[in-house]
Amino acid sequence: MKKSRSLKQWISGVGLLAIAAALVLLVAAISLMPPGWRVDLTEDRLYSLSDGTRRIVGGLQQPVELLLFYSDSLTGDRPQIRGYATRVQELLEEMVIASGGRLSLQVIDPEPFSEEEETAAQYGMQTVPLVPGGPGFYFGLVALQGQADGEPQISAPVYETLPAIRPDQERYLEYEIMKLIVGIDAPERPLVGLLTPLQMDGGYDAEAGEAIQPWWIMEAIRQLYQVRRVDSESGVIDEDIDILLLVHPEGLSPQMLYAIDQHVMRGGKTLAFLDPNADSLMTLSYQGTMVPAGVSSDLPGLLQAWGVAYNSGQVVADIRQALQVSVAVQGQEGGGPVTHLSMLGVNREHIAGDDIVTEGLESVYVSSVGAFTPLPDTAVRFEPLLWSSSESMMMERGVLENLFDPRTLFDSFVPASRNNVIGARLSGVIETAFPDGPPPEEEEESPDGSDGAEGSDGAEGSDESSEVADAVEETEQSAETDETEAPAPHLSVTDGEVNIILFADTDILTDHLWVQFTQFLNQRIAQPFAGNGDLVINALDNLSGGADLVSIRGRGRYSRPFTRVIALQQTADDRLRQEEAELEQRKTETEAQLSQLLDYDGGDEITITPEMQAEIDRFSAELLETRRRLREVQYQLTEDVERLGSRLKWLNTLAVPALLSAALLLWNWRRRNRRSL
Repeated sequence: MKKSRSLKQWISGVGLLAIAAALVLLVAAISLMPPGWRVDLTEDRLYSLSDGTRRIVGGLQQPVELLLFYSDSLTGDRPQIRGYATRVQELLEEMVIASGGRLSLQVIDPEPFSEEEETAAQYGMQTVPLVPGGPGFYFGLVALQGQADGEPQISAPVYETLPAIRPDQERYLEYEIMKLIVGIDAPERPLVGLLTPLQMDGGYDAEAGEAIQPWWIMEAIRQLYQVRRVDSESGVIDEDIDILLLVHPEGLSPQMLYAIDQHVMRGGKTLAFLDPNADSLMTLSYQGTMVPAGVSSDLPGLLQAWGVAYNSGQVVADIRQALQVSVAVQGQEGGGPVTHLSMLGVNREHIAGDDIVTEGLESVYVSSVGAFTPLPDTAVRFEPLLWSSSESMMMERGVLENLFDPRTLFDSFVPASRNNVIGARLSGVIETAFPDGPPPEEEEESPDGSDGAEGSDGAEGSDESSEVADAVEETEQSAETDETEAPAPHLSVTDGEVNIILFADTDILTDHLWVQFTQFLNQRIAQPFAGNGDLVINALDNLSGGADLVSIRGRGRYSRPFTRVIALQQTADDRLRQEEAELEQRKTETEAQLSQLLDYDGGDEITITPEMQAEIDRFSAELLETRRRLREVQYQLTEDVERLGSRLKWLNTLAVPALLSAALLLWNWRRRNRRSL
């Protein structure tokens, strides 16, 4: 017995020594790992370098130096800031390691009144006091063009700055850093030709007497690309334009459509946003009604040549992805959330997860959108990017005009049990929409409507002088034409495959559908709540060939919707609408009966008879009862949501400890059973 016990003790001792040795080896292995090594178990791998980042830093054409300005001496008693600063520094160190020596990192603590602080101010770093009246806190990044061995000294180095690294933008941190590095490594940015009648770049409202802020998406685009306006009346698209951005191309001339066609034929990239009902062009009349002004846009002839059908007179209505909007309904006090069938929050289930443009996006908000359908017998590949749910239908655009109460859309809503494509990618070999060549030039009429015939005898002198002037002008134009190059030849088919991305909505670009603003250090800071901006930048990056940046930008999620809560709200909405419909019907019937009772024979006074009083009392009782039922439905919805939240909280709080405790008890029980044997 003693030998057996001593043997067990010896085995236990050896086991403890083995465990200790394993721990020592594990610590040694970890110490030999590269800096910043860790196991990333998050769903979207938020703490690992993306493949796009590794490709970019590994393929840098010239050295890049990173200067991280961080006021370490001011954050001794602020663990949250220090923890986030450590996270940023580790990420930068991982990039340096992955670059193979093309990146370098220097951390600078700009203490007050030091030379480092002067350097930070020179690069435009922004400060914020951690305590009122205290010294400024620096936390920013500079990407500086480095110098390779043997190259001459750079007198004015190129640099890009991130003036303030904010913790609330952590999900965009890797992308923002890589954007700085790419801007240094490839300063020549692709050229985007913008053709739109919308005031996307801002302007001036003469009636209101104030400036119009540019759309935030344009500020984001101009940070990454050169942008050149394309005159819709010119009928010309310059050949040096890399990407043609069409936003609400309404009423284009045949010459402009031909220019777009030839841009595609010669391999030019195209990103188009059409719209059956552009909310940004809706204006309020003096009576308070919405007045449309050129709200519909199309590319007649081109879409058919590209293998796509599109009806600019219809909008998508979707009950499953409809957004809740706050409106003031006539006849009711205040306003409240109302389901709007034509304003949609396209969720992850209806976003293409296998396309680099939409991969990783959580939600995209759109309003009064159209739909694309692939034409039969076409060789063009049609790949959906965004689509509606199966509980949707196509409504006539006219139902949205003068729409005061979005709930009226339910009156004509009948689901068609099919998905409608809101955004799509087209690729393949495309034939021209103008097989007969350029369209004929339109003849210009004179202001008085005449065709240029001779006038009266009294105007012969002026006619002769005008003829001389025309002859001189004609000679000058012919001389200029001789000096210019010959017109580009007509192309009837693309040389290889092309890439076109289409969206049936322009409101997707407006600020109110995807971003809200806050003030930080006297600057307007955008806080996205939907993926609209990422979608547009991803599309431009993909068309320009910058797919590596896309793989970085689309990694994180914006929100994780509570699907059970949404289902409860939709069920309650259905019940509320049914209750409201019953109430309105009872109200109409009672008012008709009261009208019959009040149909007297011409007296000045109205006598309320007992029958009338009984009817009024009955209606009042029904009204009170219906309101009570409405309150019960709303209260039940709140109770269901709170009950579900309590279950999830207790599940998250107790489930993991319970599983660990059960595993430990099971291991202890098996261990005791082995000892007893």
